Amino acid sequence: MLPLADLLMIGGAAFFAALVGGVTGYGTGLLLPPVLVPLIWAEAVVPVIGLSALFTNASRVAANRPDLDPELLRRIAPVALPATLLGAYGFTLLSGRGAAMLIGVMLILMVPLRTLARRRGLVLSGRGLTAASAGYGVVNGGTSGSGVLLLTLLMAAGLTGPQVIATDAAISFLLGLGKSAMFAARGALDLRLAGLALVIGLTAIPATFLAKRLSYRLPGHWHLRVLDGAVLLGGLLLIFRAG
Repeated sequence: MLPLADLLMIGGAAFFAALVGGVTGYGTGLLLPPVLVPLIWAEAVVPVIGLSALFTNASRVAANRPDLDPELLRRIAPVALPATLLGAYGFTLLSGRGAAMLIGVMLILMVPLRTLARRRGLVLSGRGLTAASAGYGVVNGGTSGSGVLLLTLLMAAGLTGPQVIATDAAISFLLGLGKSAMFAARGALDLRLAGLALVIGLTAIPATFLAKRLSYRLPGHWHLRVLDGAVLLGGLLLIFRAG
């Protein structure tokens, strides 16, 4: 088990990441890797964050169930789940250095991908939605912080506001179950890491309620700029360490 000082630092980082994620709509899985990698190694980061996210996603589903879009859930989850399992399996084949490089590169790519999709006014339906769901599944299985892609996908499919939050949480929860099962079956998620995921998940719960109150007081979109800067810095640090 990690020393108490490390657990407190991880708990603080999890609270802050959940707070930022609750205000911006994403970011929890993007901000934690730079903190976790030096403590538990890169190959353990995606399994731990994936399991811890089950707590927040389950609570969001319960709180926003009336806004859930069952049609999109049925269209996206069955396509994304096998792709997620494939991505998770591929991640378990990476070395610690390879895992750190992959996470770092994906963190950096998430920022321009979100911006590009927003500016282009991306619209998805039919085969485009199916292809995007499969692509998202692979990325989700092998990296951390891919939630921004699912949010973008859902908005491009026509959802807004609470519908996005509820449907995103439901899909993420189902994919997270499969992802965690694959990691456990491959030996990438043991009881020690599961305990750490529990600490992160429980710490993040009160932050989500605080974030709801803060979101009404923050001016403009400055928090998105801060988040993007933090994500880019974290990705560069991971690549630097892996090199």
